[in-house]
This record gives sequence, C-alpha cells and structure tokens, in this order.
Amino acid sequence: MGQPLVLESVLQEKIWGGTRLKTEFGYELTSETVGEYWAISAHPNGVSVIKNGEHAGKSLDCLYAEERQLFGKSQSPVFPLLTKILDAEDWLSVQVHPDDAYGLEHEGELGKTECWYIISAEPGAEIVYGHHAQSREELAQMIEDKDWDHLLKRVPVKAGDFFYVPSGTMHAIGKGIMILETQQSSDTTYRVYDFDRKDDAGKLRNLHIQQSIDVMTIGPVANSHPDTVVTGDVTVTTFVSNEFFTVYKWEIAGATTMTRTAPYYLVSVLAGQGNIQVDGEVYPLTKGDHFILPTDVDQWIFDGQLEMIVSHP
Repeated sequence: MGQPLVLESVLQEKIWGGTRLKTEFGYELTSETVGEYWAISAHPNGVSVIKNGEHAGKSLDCLYAEERQLFGKSQSPVFPLLTKILDAEDWLSVQVHPDDAYGLEHEGELGKTECWYIISAEPGAEIVYGHHAQSREELAQMIEDKDWDHLLKRVPVKAGDFFYVPSGTMHAIGKGIMILETQQSSDTTYRVYDFDRKDDAGKLRNLHIQQSIDVMTIGPVANSHPDTVVTGDVTVTTFVSNEFFTVYKWEIAGATTMTRTAPYYLVSVLAGQGNIQVDGEVYPLTKGDHFILPTDVDQWIFDGQLEMIVSHP
C-alpha cells in the first residue's frame, strides 16, 4: 500500500543566516546563523531521512538507490532534485552555477539550475538577477574593476514572487528575504563577489572568478510566466516546466481529490494545516512539513486550508 514519505531534514549554518527558520516554521536550530533547511535532499552534503512507515530511518539516497520503482523507475543516477528553504539575514554572495556539462567535467556533479518562490521579504528587499555586461570581455573587465554598481542588475521582490534561475545566471538573494528553492541536486557555487566580508576566522571567503566568467550567460534573464487554474477547492499555479523540473503552487481550500500525473512529487507545506488521506490512511499536515508522494500513490485527498510548493522532475 502506498503512502507519503515524510522527511526529517538537515540544517545548514551560513555566514548570512539567522533564526527565522525557527520563528517562521518552528524548526529547532543549532545556532543563531542557520541559513538553509535542506527539506528534501539526497545530496551527500545533507541527506533527508524517512520518518514514517516501512522505510522509517532509511536515508533518501539509499531508498532511491534500492527502491527505484518508488520514483518512476528513474534512470537518473542520483536523486535529481533538492528542495531548500533559505533565510537570508544578510546578502548571500553574488554567484553563478555551472550547467551539467561544466559541472560534471570540473566538479564531478550535476550543474545547478534552480528557481525561487519568495516566502517573505522585508520592505525594500531586492535580489541580484542578471547583469548589465554586453560581452564576456566587458563582464571580465567590470569584475576586475569591481564595478558592482554598474554590473549587477538589482530587482525588488515581495512575498509570492517567483524567479527562474537557470545555470549561468548571475544572482544573489538579498537581506531580509526567505525563499523556497527548487534546484538540481548539486552544491556547486562559484562566488563572484562577497561584499568583502570575513568569516569567523577573519578571512575573506574564496572567490571563483575565472570559473564564473567561463559559465556566465551573457544577455538578459528570461523569467517564467505563471499559469493559474482554479478547479473547485484547488488552485494550481504552474510556475515553470522544463527539462529539469516542473514547479507548482497548490492551494487547497476544502476536501480535494487529486490523481497522480507525474512519476512522483516533492511537496512542501508553506502555510495552513489539514491532512492528506492515502488508501484510507490519514496523515496530518502542518506548516513546515515536507514529504514525497511516490509512484505507488496514485490518488490522494487533501483536506483543510493548505498552501504548498510542489515539484517533480
């Protein structure tokens, strides 16, 4: 009998992190600078563990390797996606990620295309989303000159915004922003600029200038265009759908029966509470829960008031 795979997740301390993952979602933090909650992850730098049912105690990477039928008999050698919640108490570095070809050749892992759903943003918050250089030569010169005011393209953000960030995009999450990030399962980041700040040991963090110039896309970033469909008590907004992932927001306002149309789903509850019923078994859901609906779950019933970000490969 199929059932949701409820996950125990991993905290990551960051120089730019804070404490809002506790105040917003109730997660127990390990310090005052927790920046990331790797909610659904089989990446070796932070692996989720199954909390319920026959697979309780098993790590997601092992389950994926041993029970591939739960994931649509996926041919991907690694679990392909990673879901995070990020709390930016301060600016993240200005950075870029490689594509698969560059990442596999130089880092031994996938590249990183990602996307962001803005959970909350302080007034005046903004991100870096692209750059103004017209050529790779101009990009290199502006980086060498540290001409950040003219190079970086800053964009104001608010709660509910969505940004598609393909590999090669110069980007940075700004101070006072909390996001849910859906990404390829990769932890390769090339820093271009880190605001000249120092770590706990008083050292500047490493930059990766040549790699950044190598992989950076020249030209404007093309964001996706959300499409919303309302059917009864469920509102489905499709944010992006491409070769890496499809990402939705599901908003539930009552009892709603849904049927699987993808091999499996990664689900994060961002607001509300309720439950999911699978094969007559009821599982409570509340803000901050994360779970997978595997391939052997063909149909389920949501009940309650719930707002969820959902993805699949």
